[in-house]
Amino acid sequence: MERLSITIDGAIIEAPTGSNLLEAALAAGVYIPHLCHHPDLEPTGSCRLCLVDVEGRGQVLACRTPVEEGMGVRTDPGEVEFARRVTLELLIANHHGDCLSCVQNQNCQLQQAAARVGIDPQRMARLRHPEPSGERDASNPFFTLDHDKCVLCGICIRTCNEVAGVDALEFAFRGHRMRVSTFGNRPIVESRCESCGECVERCPVGALVPKRFQQPAREVRTICPYCGTGCSIALGVRSGRIVSVEGDRSSPVNRGRLCVKGRYGHDFVHHPDRLTTPLIKRFGRLVEASWDEALDLVARKLAVYRGNRFTAMASARCTNEENYLIQKFARAVMGTNNVDHCARLCHAPSVAGLAQTLGSGAMTNSIGELRDAACILAIGTNTTAAHPIIGLHVKEAVRRGAELIVVNPKDIDLGRHASIRLRQRPGSDVAVLMGMMRVIVEEELFDHGFVAERCENFEAFRSSLGGFDLERVEQISGVPGQAIVDAARTYATRKPAAILYAMGITQHSHGTDNVLAVSNLALLTGNVGRPAGGINPLRGQNNVQGACDMGALPNVYPGYQKVADPAVRSKFQAAWQAELSDRPGLALTEMFHAMSAGRVKALYVVGENPVLSEADSSHVLEGLSQLDFFVCQDIFLTETARLADVVLPAASFAEKDGTFTNTERRVQRVRTAVEPVGQAKPDWWIVNQIARRMGAVSFDCGNPQAISAEIAAVTPSYGGMAYERLDHGGLQWPCPTPDHPGTPVLHTERFNTTGGKARFVPLEYKPPAELSDPEYPLLLTTDRSLYHYHTSTMTLRVEGLKTLSDRELLRIHPDDAARLEIADGQTVEVRSRRGRLEVEARLTEACPPGLVSLTFHFPDAPTNVLTHAALDPASKIPETKVCAVRIEKLNGKA
Repeated sequence: MERLSITIDGAIIEAPTGSNLLEAALAAGVYIPHLCHHPDLEPTGSCRLCLVDVEGRGQVLACRTPVEEGMGVRTDPGEVEFARRVTLELLIANHHGDCLSCVQNQNCQLQQAAARVGIDPQRMARLRHPEPSGERDASNPFFTLDHDKCVLCGICIRTCNEVAGVDALEFAFRGHRMRVSTFGNRPIVESRCESCGECVERCPVGALVPKRFQQPAREVRTICPYCGTGCSIALGVRSGRIVSVEGDRSSPVNRGRLCVKGRYGHDFVHHPDRLTTPLIKRFGRLVEASWDEALDLVARKLAVYRGNRFTAMASARCTNEENYLIQKFARAVMGTNNVDHCARLCHAPSVAGLAQTLGSGAMTNSIGELRDAACILAIGTNTTAAHPIIGLHVKEAVRRGAELIVVNPKDIDLGRHASIRLRQRPGSDVAVLMGMMRVIVEEELFDHGFVAERCENFEAFRSSLGGFDLERVEQISGVPGQAIVDAARTYATRKPAAILYAMGITQHSHGTDNVLAVSNLALLTGNVGRPAGGINPLRGQNNVQGACDMGALPNVYPGYQKVADPAVRSKFQAAWQAELSDRPGLALTEMFHAMSAGRVKALYVVGENPVLSEADSSHVLEGLSQLDFFVCQDIFLTETARLADVVLPAASFAEKDGTFTNTERRVQRVRTAVEPVGQAKPDWWIVNQIARRMGAVSFDCGNPQAISAEIAAVTPSYGGMAYERLDHGGLQWPCPTPDHPGTPVLHTERFNTTGGKARFVPLEYKPPAELSDPEYPLLLTTDRSLYHYHTSTMTLRVEGLKTLSDRELLRIHPDDAARLEIADGQTVEVRSRRGRLEVEARLTEACPPGLVSLTFHFPDAPTNVLTHAALDPASKIPETKVCAVRIEKLNGKA
């Protein structure tokens, strides 16, 4: 970047072109008083404190004045100091509060400005000091807004608009009554505020402060344990407890920004419900036991069930090192490939589909590139709820001029920012996407050169578009034909164009076909292998990408090396000093049927809660009841753990070292911030101990770093990963050698296929396995809440998150509710062909007529007793996004 020379108070400094005077001065260590400036926000000059004198121009606001070559600046001539002093005195006269007791003491920019300018008590005594209003908004569970400390800088308002894109705050009233307010001056908790705390983080004074605050004694940088975005956080620790959380501004993933869970959702680490000692079931009750007693029992019992009578469930919430050991234990110690994890329930079609077309089943591009996209197609993803920080990147792209196309049956928050919105019928995604592609081909909008040079099987694919004329597509999907045309033209002509998708695409009985359709569309327009474009499956959990990479799947070893390949198997036999099976194991969705049939008799579950998370979850209970021996390893006594014969207490993310791999393939360091509670142990230690007690010889790595080195030795895509290389933002695989810089964009020169070319796949429309009918006239779909995570094992133990969302709600369109004579807030019964539950109805137009929705976060309303376990034949994922239900009043049929 070109740099200019300017003079400030006689000192020559250099500043980058495009910066303003205030930024240039601060970067050079020259302090100019200011209150309304923040580097993340557009300058407004509203506080008037950053006045400076520019030679030949007079007084200007430094934050609003671009630097120019040769510019001469004085920061404190007499007339500037006088104006600055008057402004500051008026602010202080209206500012109420005891600085020593304020959370912002010593961090307050008003204090800093006053110290720089100097305040004369005699002058202050002559000013009228209004009485404190006493107006404080303490409705939010995490922070308080004190109007008497507010200096009306507008930073909170601009943050909510420019950073969060929520627009919950604005200036209200005028004159001396002006204040920061929500719409209608309602309490913050009743507004559209998402409680992300970004406004609190940027408030320059003590107006917006956290309700609980302790100055940490030290900070530990680690990775958020929630969604797959992989935000870097700094955990503040004092007296052995986490007392604060901040976003890491150096992170390329989140750039310091956090969502409500990432900032406030970590109280579960110290919750009294944490498992602190091993438990063994005796006479039907789980009772405390020593580690030696529990581990010896587990080793002795599991030894009886070596081979395919055993199965293991790894965890997307554990580290890469721990998932590596779990799958190694199943294969090298238990002699079976029966190992899987929750990726089977979310992105198994991404692995199956993209591996077929591109040669790799992961996100092709980087999160940070989204801001540079000219078009973003978000299909089957409620991004602002499930991946809030990625949602911020999308909103930033829109502010920079990108076109956003949102394809979702529901009216989601992201749609507020979209230029085109398609609301298709659930399960009709292939029809919509193929309809778009027919338009692109017919109008010659596809990338002829890319298709010819880098793809194969185009003609067979082109022929399959014949069955997707606009009239048929509209009939199948319910989306008007002209809207399909508009979306197709926009996506094809605005480059680079990125596709984001999540479980709205994958959780179908034809989920792999949906992924193939997404791949076809990106290839057709040449949007693969280029920055700010690509195919970007958004992984749902913190390390679901890493668990897949580590081989916690029944058909592949670490690095997606096939268990059926003799050469690969020989390599791992040598590395692990064990005989390995060449027979692919059971998928997660097959395991419980195998238990019910008596083929599987022992189960080891680590960090999963299938009693609540599995589709048609009644069959999980039936399968578990048929086991001879069941071990569960977790941080809480989950609904699943309560059924186990042995429960082993594990350390949380904040109590251990290791790595997570986020949705963009970025491997990042997880670090110990506090000691494990009670006798809890890291999962890697527990697996090692069991393996050694069973006579295994290759489980001698004494720490996560040593395990990571073993991973690098057997996993080509992780070959260059070493802890010392991950300290500054991590690395993205493939990273095959110690000097490799990592790979932000996949497939830039060739695809990871045999011939190096991507493959088009012809498709036909397949309806969902279950549709509505007179007996079950409504369709149910599932989604996620911003305030909870998975089965809420962690988030329901954070009181503030419970305050914001404390119960399950059945979202139903007012027309359907009127027909069924259901009132808002009424408790109703929801029935499917598989089960029933009772839940409170919430009337909303977010769901179209004929569609209702539930999350699966609340144990007292277990949504998955209703959902359909019909499997996609290619990936074996269940169809949790579509099932037929009926709604009944509790006093009779509705």
